[in-house]
Amino acid sequence: MTETEIFAKIQTLIADNFEIDKDKITLDTSFQDDLNADSIDLVEFILQLEDEFGAEIPDEDAEEIKTVGDAVKYIADHQK
Repeated sequence: MTETEIFAKIQTLIADNFEIDKDKITLDTSFQDDLNADSIDLVEFILQLEDEFGAEIPDEDAEEIKTVGDAVKYIADHQK
């Protein structure tokens, strides 16, 4: 799966979770600053990423995912 395909899936997940227009989500979108996500929102989102992409994301790695671009890169780097 390419980074573009990963980004499109993550965009859809975010749009559904955070009730934001998909077109407003960029690689630079910050979960906390732009989406006002709290720690519970982030944990739920990480769990959805794990389900969607079949990846296991350790807590210490999840803490490093601050932007949509971070999430895309992490998934791209850890694909099976």
